[in-house]
Amino acid sequence: MNEQDVRKALAQVEDPELRKNIVELGMVRDIVIDDAHVSVTIALTTPSCPLSEPIKADAERALQAVAGGRRVTVKLGAMTESERNELTHRLSSKHELTSSLFGPGSHTRTIAVASGKGGVGKSTVTANLAVALAQQGQAVALLDADVYGPTIPLMFGAAAASPQASDNKIIPPERYGVKFMSMALFLPNNDPVIWRGPLLGRAIEQFIGDVLWGSPDILLIDLPPGTGDIALTVAQMIPAAEILIVTTPQEAAAKVAIKAAKMARTTKHKLLGVVENMSYFVCPNCNEKHYIFGRGGAVEISQTMGIPVLGSIPLDESTRAGGDSGEPPALHPETPVGAAFHELAKAILASGPEATRATASAAGAPTAS
Repeated sequence: MNEQDVRKALAQVEDPELRKNIVELGMVRDIVIDDAHVSVTIALTTPSCPLSEPIKADAERALQAVAGGRRVTVKLGAMTESERNELTHRLSSKHELTSSLFGPGSHTRTIAVASGKGGVGKSTVTANLAVALAQQGQAVALLDADVYGPTIPLMFGAAAASPQASDNKIIPPERYGVKFMSMALFLPNNDPVIWRGPLLGRAIEQFIGDVLWGSPDILLIDLPPGTGDIALTVAQMIPAAEILIVTTPQEAAAKVAIKAAKMARTTKHKLLGVVENMSYFVCPNCNEKHYIFGRGGAVEISQTMGIPVLGSIPLDESTRAGGDSGEPPALHPETPVGAAFHELAKAILASGPEATRATASAAGAPTAS
């Protein structure tokens, strides 16, 4: 019996979620064989893997079948963060396809909306920015990549929409001129998603490559908060994506948002700018601005990272009500909060490559071919 025999046996053991065998996934480590004993370590994708016991039991059975009477020991370990990230990247089988759809040279401008922490209104900003861009004549697509906490369908009043399929491709629902896709459309009864990192990457992969997006002018991606697996997957799959940071005025939110901005710099993505949500409250009686959550969060990020503040969104009850009822306040640009989202959309468009070329041409500067 040798190491090749062990790997051949364990190639019959499949990770139930990733649906690939544990040898192919690089999970088999530290094979030790002697006359009386066979020992193997299996590196799980996470130490708290809920499927650890079934995987271990399947591995023990597979080894006992070829051990020739030797005692079998299967130990469980965990991949390092870099190993897990590499596995996520390796499982992105549609990497080249997504790069051709939304990568360098594509007609579509991709903007990923990120935040350092939850609760800052990142999804609200993304949904309303999408509507404002659509009302300003852009063909807009929106990918809700917040797989654990998807809310875009609710904000669009389409929580019960069921995507249709054509030629093995998903037809995305469309509301207010925005095509969108979200995990929430596939979750009955508001069920939770209990997945590990590599499986999340494959879901995002399919939402990009297996959806009939058409040729949108702008693809917005609502990232989950923080700097986890999905943010890294999007960075790897769409290297041309620009990053828009959302924060609130609070120092705590700004400090954490800077981490998301630094991740974009690390992955060599363009930082588009920062949006300060819940920036101030306008009193309906005195018409004065009240800075309920403090001041300066967006400015701190702007100064630290050298990026512009693209918008300040007021704290307004209609934003909360519109998000719950499926009627984004950006539908009403005559209101203060609607106007703020439309100003943000204008700032986004003014920062785009077409606007840059137009400005350079008007100034008599040479333009890129």
